[in-house]
Amino acid sequence: MLTDQVLVLDGGLSNQLAAQGHDLSDELWSARLLRDDPEAIVEAHLAYFLAGASVAITASYQATFEGFARHGIGRDETARLLRRSVELGRAAVERARARGIDRPLRVAASVGPYGAMLADGSEYRGRYGLSVDALEAFHRPRMEVLADAGPDLLAVETIPDVDEARALVRIIGDLDVPAWLTYSIGGALTRAGQPLDEAFGLAADVPAIVGVGVNCCLPDDVDAAVGVAARVTGKPVVVYPNSGESWDAQARSWRGRSTFDPERVSGWRAAGARLIGGCCRVGPDQIAQLSAALPHG
Repeated sequence: MLTDQVLVLDGGLSNQLAAQGHDLSDELWSARLLRDDPEAIVEAHLAYFLAGASVAITASYQATFEGFARHGIGRDETARLLRRSVELGRAAVERARARGIDRPLRVAASVGPYGAMLADGSEYRGRYGLSVDALEAFHRPRMEVLADAGPDLLAVETIPDVDEARALVRIIGDLDVPAWLTYSIGGALTRAGQPLDEAFGLAADVPAIVGVGVNCCLPDDVDAAVGVAARVTGKPVVVYPNSGESWDAQARSWRGRSTFDPERVSGWRAAGARLIGGCCRVGPDQIAQLSAALPHG
């Protein structure tokens, strides 16, 4: 699926939902709206398609059986909401078609890290104290539901730790859906402190993983990571950094200033990036600028 063409990703789903007037301050974050206001999610996806994105990442990042259970939502209902996340992406595709967009549009089902379920900033640290087997047991049920819902691919994203990636790679190999694997990094290391060569190397010989890279990191961190990912795996590189602001987990707010510059993407493309977008705090305006700066499909 990922070739020499560039596919433009969407930006941050949560910031777009907040811009639409929704309070996402609880533990379920944007996943709460899968139950409470699915129409808002369709509109958020559509905003990015209209801005020039060709891939929508679903609202399932924070959607887990364990996380929903803490809010009184049972397993059957959770599975329904996971499937709904893909359906809402498809609904946005149809609305984009009705608005005259005829380029290929894709839906990527988000698989967030274990730390996202904890809602305590652990996805920025990793090292949960769980074995690879335990992490596999956590991720496999929801990944199977998402894969069965029929997305174009799985967006296995914001992974901070090589141990968690090992569990995810096992599962991806068993599913009949292609996936990308992206790490959250700090400088030249994963958030848990492992070298990027080691992290990206896990995906090198896994045919089902069709792209590797980084997301939810500083724009400055992307520059070196693209080259490492391309060299180690030979696969198309996926990059979608944050705005450059930093997340304060205790205050549950963003601090600092934006350093996301759409003009930097030409360098990322030259280094091997083929799927390029934005993550937290990157909105439709920036995606429109990014799209305009790139030849893409």
